[in-house]
Amino acid sequence: MGTDSVITHVVAALAVVIAASHALGAVARRLGQPSVIGQLFAGIALGPSLLGLLPGQVSELLFPKQIQPILTSLSQVALVFFLFAVGYELDLRLLRNQSAVTAVSVSGFVIPMAAGAAIVLLFPGGFASVNGGRPTGTTFVLYMAVALSITAVPVLASIIKDQGLMGSRPGTIAMASAGVIDVLSWPVLAVVLVGGEEGSVRAWAVKVALLLLYVLVMLFAVRPLLAWWMRRPGLAAARQVPLVVTVALASAWATNALGLHVIFGALLAGVVMPRLADGSPDARLLRPLQDLGGLLLPVFFAISGTAVVLGGLHSSDLLILAVICVAAVVSKVAAGSLSARGARQPWRDSLLIGVLLNTRGLTELIVLNVGLQAGIIGPRLYALLVVMALLTTAATGPLIRLLRRPADLPPDLHTDARPDGGALVPDVRPGADAAALPSSGAGTASGQ
Repeated sequence: MGTDSVITHVVAALAVVIAASHALGAVARRLGQPSVIGQLFAGIALGPSLLGLLPGQVSELLFPKQIQPILTSLSQVALVFFLFAVGYELDLRLLRNQSAVTAVSVSGFVIPMAAGAAIVLLFPGGFASVNGGRPTGTTFVLYMAVALSITAVPVLASIIKDQGLMGSRPGTIAMASAGVIDVLSWPVLAVVLVGGEEGSVRAWAVKVALLLLYVLVMLFAVRPLLAWWMRRPGLAAARQVPLVVTVALASAWATNALGLHVIFGALLAGVVMPRLADGSPDARLLRPLQDLGGLLLPVFFAISGTAVVLGGLHSSDLLILAVICVAAVVSKVAAGSLSARGARQPWRDSLLIGVLLNTRGLTELIVLNVGLQAGIIGPRLYALLVVMALLTTAATGPLIRLLRRPADLPPDLHTDARPDGGALVPDVRPGADAAALPSSGAGTASGQ
């Protein structure tokens, strides 16, 4: 296939992917679900599970093997911009003097991790079979632990907004806790990837040392330089955005070169990016990367969906799927609910918090793709985990409507709008107890 033919196929594939993704995303939202549900279904439909079943090899005609590396590269670039925005919006000040957030976030991270490790240890043969005979040792156990611990902050924010919980006590605590859970999950996933590589103990130690050195350079060299550059008088945002894009891409390249995924460098770049005087991210810098990442994310959903081969599943895999789903749901809901109740939240609010933390979505898909690319999980287990992510995310809205009463809605949503007029952010300032802040808003509402 010549260059012109490759370009033609890439352009056509992008048109189909973006159109199908946004169309099914809109359908999902009309059905009361986050758009990520429809967008992932679009990816699955465009893959071998549906389009590949049609006569005439339509799937191969639309997505020939020659353009797969290009689409994969575009999907990784989308993740770089998305994770940079996630890192830039993280506000660790939410942990200060927040007894409810601390209790819920720690429990919502540790207990699902323990559940993920436990199901592998209890059913080693079943997981070895569904994972194509891959090793089910320490690396795999830790990976499954991380996979069950994830809560998708962007999807959660969208659900909180759609369900009218923005500004409520459960919505505020769940959003803040989900952000902390993600902060805890990424380093553990990084350790899993480093530990899963073959090599001597010395080579592993050298890689860990280089990663720590890189983090220190980003914190104590790159961050001050960025702060100095961005404080220069008369520096327009139009000149700052290219620098931000460069830093995000360069950091992603660095972590990938060190043996980790590009997402870790992108996330770290967002964390070290200087903020405004009040501690909030600069919307003039954040919005362009959010828009660019959002435009390209359908390609990531397409790549994720086409990797799901439902026809390759065995009937015996349904038992493992049931085990995964039960462990994922019970551990998240129980951890969030009981810890919130222990922090003196009402029972109904505690149950809502537990249900909200059970939301997965785009963040879970990122973790699953990393595991698939690293060879930790195979196609069959990947498909089961994607189904788990879809089911747990889709169940959140109906469960909220079942638990919530009209009286639970805040009469006045005293939320602070971002400077760009976009999504609302939590008003959980240092020194204020989240349990006593029913007027706090939810975070970013990208709908992913």
